[in-house]
Amino acid sequence: MTTREAFAQARALGRAALIPYVMAGYPSRGRDLEMVRRVLPYADLLEVGLPYSDPLGDGPVIQRASEQALRQGLRVAEVAEFVREIRALTEKPIFLMTYINPVLAVGPKAFFQMFKEAGANGLILPDLPPDEDPQLVALAGEVGLETTFLLAPTSTEARIQTVAPYCTGFVYTVSVTGVTGARDRLPEGLKELVQRIKSVTDAPVAIGFGISNRATAAQAAQAADGAVVASALIRAYEEGRRLEEVLEEVRGGLQAVASSLMG
Repeated sequence: MTTREAFAQARALGRAALIPYVMAGYPSRGRDLEMVRRVLPYADLLEVGLPYSDPLGDGPVIQRASEQALRQGLRVAEVAEFVREIRALTEKPIFLMTYINPVLAVGPKAFFQMFKEAGANGLILPDLPPDEDPQLVALAGEVGLETTFLLAPTSTEARIQTVAPYCTGFVYTVSVTGVTGARDRLPEGLKELVQRIKSVTDAPVAIGFGISNRATAAQAAQAADGAVVASALIRAYEEGRRLEEVLEEVRGGLQAVASSLMG
């Protein structure tokens, strides 16, 4: 299934796409695949985090998960094997979220080929302004990986016009000017931001950073084609709550608003 097909399928079902996040190696190798099995029935696409020692865009919840995975000695090759294991379970699109340093440490071509062969559809690169290294972005495309970059409420028209064309997978729209983390409500203005992005690209737009409940999911669905759920899932796991409850609530918000808009 392609990325565009996944978003279109969700839309045909009357809702925005749900994109859960799991981290490789969290809570441990083996148990990370158990988390995948729990979230896959709710996922239209899946975001897989590569643990990193200095995740500047991530809040404390994902930072803790990353540190836990790294303490166990997780390596990039093991993350690729994790992606391979996920691919054996599903045809849904898989996007690897990685900071640029691991890509450069392995070597861009080798890194891209490793994850393409493992079954990844694309990459989310939160700390790479794509216009700073267009050759690297082009290399990912040559290998067969789609690329996704971040735009924020502070992005100017010029910045949107620069970044959006590099988003061959989907556009990741940051809901706040801050780090990842569950929130009770998203800020106003998201719909206008997404409209600005859609004026320069036909790529799907997903909102992340703060999707945690029915209300925030509904806000995302009013504005965009999909929503990423990350910190809320890891926090639920830390607290011993069922991941399924979080996903059911979020999907309910995506469904309710999208259905009313379609009607």
